[in-house]
Amino acid sequence: MNELTVRDLGHVYLIGIGGVGMSGLAEILLRHGAPVSGSEVGDRPALASLEERGATVHRRHSPGHLWNADTVVYSTAIPDDHVELAEARDRGLPLLHRSEALAAVLTGRRAIAVAGTHGKTTTTAMITVALRAGGADPSYVIGGDVRTLGAGGLGSGEYFVVEADESDRSFFAYMPEVAVVTNIDSDHLDTYGDVDGLQQAFLDFCRRVRPGGFVVTNADDERCRRVAAALRAEGRTVYTYGEANGADLVVVGLSSVSTGIRYDAVLDGALVGAVHVPVVGRHLGLNSAAALLVAQRLGIPGAARGLRRFPGVRRRFELRGVARGVRVYDDYACHHTSMAASLTALRSVAQEHRLLVVCQPNRGYRVRQFLGEMAESLSRADQAVVLPVFGPGETVSAGCDGEALTAAIPLPEKDKVYARSGSVACAEVVRRVRRGDVVVTIGSPEMAMLAGRIVEALHEG
Repeated sequence: MNELTVRDLGHVYLIGIGGVGMSGLAEILLRHGAPVSGSEVGDRPALASLEERGATVHRRHSPGHLWNADTVVYSTAIPDDHVELAEARDRGLPLLHRSEALAAVLTGRRAIAVAGTHGKTTTTAMITVALRAGGADPSYVIGGDVRTLGAGGLGSGEYFVVEADESDRSFFAYMPEVAVVTNIDSDHLDTYGDVDGLQQAFLDFCRRVRPGGFVVTNADDERCRRVAAALRAEGRTVYTYGEANGADLVVVGLSSVSTGIRYDAVLDGALVGAVHVPVVGRHLGLNSAAALLVAQRLGIPGAARGLRRFPGVRRRFELRGVARGVRVYDDYACHHTSMAASLTALRSVAQEHRLLVVCQPNRGYRVRQFLGEMAESLSRADQAVVLPVFGPGETVSAGCDGEALTAAIPLPEKDKVYARSGSVACAEVVRRVRRGDVVVTIGSPEMAMLAGRIVEALHEG
């Protein structure tokens, strides 16, 4: 079957056009010259930019908006009974998942698809920055808003860097030249059944790499090593990175410094040089190693120079402000492993001062499956404020809710509290913090707004 192209899509209507992933796709479609319209309830940062580029954005959902649409694009977040989705079906309009529409954009380009339980957004951004530093000028669609880059952009070069999401199996829409797998951790078991099923899915994703292409994966991750071994047994090309001595690119002396992280990169036994990236957290250092390895294997110079100026991704260790001597960060961290990594990294930032975490668990199924692990991760902070679970469309049962998670955190009772609303959480933070403390909001998308409110409240106090 012939691959779809942007020209085949005609006028594209995107349901939920303001989301990070959808707005990045819309940006690319507009730059390709495709007519674009869509709907979004509420104000999103990307909407004004899309309208300036020629998109028609409706601030509510209505079947009548689809009158001139040739193709309708939706994401997994759109419920099956959505009025615009139902209208598209009734009219027999072609329906594409976001990943399928993005695959059409990738047709004819040298695609680099980045997957993994943790770190794929940052790694996608770092690869984009690394290739741009080498003059490759790639196109990109990133599942986060990158400072100076945004969520999507159309470059003049032959490469296209894309974040590939495993949560809903949508990464199977791509047939990249390069596949990157940052790690494989227990998540989305409602989709895959168990960890073995999840690992198999990543293996099958890597098998979709085009002939002559290669896979880059994490030598420090046990499940990634298993995937790499299986691929090599099939005669496929795999390159690895990590602190493990057997990696193709070995990260040596990874450490935190006042301006970020640094390490020496040793490729195929030879010292490439010192790498410095202005980010917080060892795990982000490993993400940068993946970007460096991709650029090296593609023969693109200047990657380390580009990473030295990495601008950062919103909601990824983002410093939202400083007020009354208190630093307030925001981090996506939805999984217990990423929560632990985030709080461990910020512990080094706080040093002798206290670390306070404000968490709204993202999705009830995660709390149900990993309540104990989440509680243990949150205990890495000195104090914890927990909000109700964010789970649109889910039924959050007693015993797997925010109250249960708060009770399970192994901290003294005075150092943890369940807050029934963002306003209550904000007041708790203001009441508890002292000069020099570090606050981090983690979890659901709502936390980005709460971080800003906390900074404002501290200024006002």
